Amino acid sequence: MKRAIISDIHGNLEAIQAVLDDIDRQKVDAIYCLGDIVGYGPNPCECVRLVQDRCSMVLLGNHDQGALFDPDGFNVGAEKAIRWTRSQLEQHDRMPKHSADRLSDFLGELPRTHADGELLFVHGSARRPLDEYVFPEDIYNPLKMEHIFELIGRYCFQGHTHIPGVFTMSPEFIAPTIVQGNNECRLPLPRTKAMVNVGSVGQPRDGDRRACYMILEDDQSVLYRRVEYPFDVTCRKIHAITDLDNFLGDRLTQGR
Repeated sequence: MKRAIISDIHGNLEAIQAVLDDIDRQKVDAIYCLGDIVGYGPNPCECVRLVQDRCSMVLLGNHDQGALFDPDGFNVGAEKAIRWTRSQLEQHDRMPKHSADRLSDFLGELPRTHADGELLFVHGSARRPLDEYVFPEDIYNPLKMEHIFELIGRYCFQGHTHIPGVFTMSPEFIAPTIVQGNNECRLPLPRTKAMVNVGSVGQPRDGDRRACYMILEDDQSVLYRRVEYPFDVTCRKIHAITDLDNFLGDRLTQGR
């Protein structure tokens, strides 16, 4: 089965629309979302609705949970954005026409993990599916990597850090190289275990401002794709909302 895997949309409507358009051209069989549909961005309700309509498997992210319950572990700017996001969801769900199809109900019923044979799908890590970060520099923390790899059958697909790439048991982190002018990079999967970060649709942090997602075609390789979108439109929307820090828009222009 050919699956597109997306993560960390963060309320960026322009980015997810562009990514879904690109996915449609790739003729995939299913779209999986690894969470953090909301948080940071100016269009949380629209993004949740798109994911609800288009994705066959959706996981809960830490920002999604924060929008439903008391946010925990967020910095000041992120917590402020989460509380604004919650108000938007509540306002949407209070409308009579949405009484039978509340976005908060959809988010509240999302699982934290999904397993398909030896494939595991999480938002954070196999050890703490909701909120553990696995950064590229963690390859220098062998105890952490060993503990997480022990919980993986073969491949674990995750998001959360917004940094795409493949972690091997060596340990090694292999980042996709996609220069401007190109839009995809195929990375081989090791025959042993691997953790695969699919990158971020709505808030890339690897220095490339283009939206990022991944396609899983077989058990031998993964295809990363970068998609241009009108980030300046999203940036202006964020700047116009008092409860969203301008930095959340400014960083979109640099992919940081």
